[in-house]
Amino acid sequence: MQEPSPQHYQDRQPAFLTADLYDEHHKNLQVCGTQFKSFGQHRCFFGPCSTVTTFEDHTPVLRALDSHGNGRVLVVDGQGSLHTGLMGDRLAAIGVQNGWRGVIINGVIRDSEGINALSLGVRAIGVTARRGWKAGASERDIPLSFGQATFTPGHWVYADVDSVILSKTELALAGESTTE
Repeated sequence: MQEPSPQHYQDRQPAFLTADLYDEHHKNLQVCGTQFKSFGQHRCFFGPCSTVTTFEDHTPVLRALDSHGNGRVLVVDGQGSLHTGLMGDRLAAIGVQNGWRGVIINGVIRDSEGINALSLGVRAIGVTARRGWKAGASERDIPLSFGQATFTPGHWVYADVDSVILSKTELALAGESTTE
């Protein structure tokens, strides 16, 4: 069987509300308390979690987005730094090309207007003009904790303009089946 194209993952974005999902599944969910701003064309997005840690260095994010996304959501723990953007429009475009559904950044982005033009969901604390100039330590696909929630690779992330929630398993969305 042929692997779906990267565009397949951007096209399959049924609408949902995290509040409704919480009401229905609250015993099995975590809610991230970080107050994110919403960027990109997808107001809501979901997918299995992949993670990366970094501090004021965008190159680990680039390496992650340059790999096959397969409908996943990249969660980046930038340790809440507001100083340096961890993703701009060029990195986000690479993520779209590689089939990532969304990116959640515990930190800031840059080039928000360019990101807003892309078929991607992005949540970040804010925006800056600054970019990083030196490499730092990073880790990939390990559990990350911020906002009173733990993002575990392979668990499911659901994001809308109100909130980010986490589930150990895929949730059935209204009018959708969890099987393809």
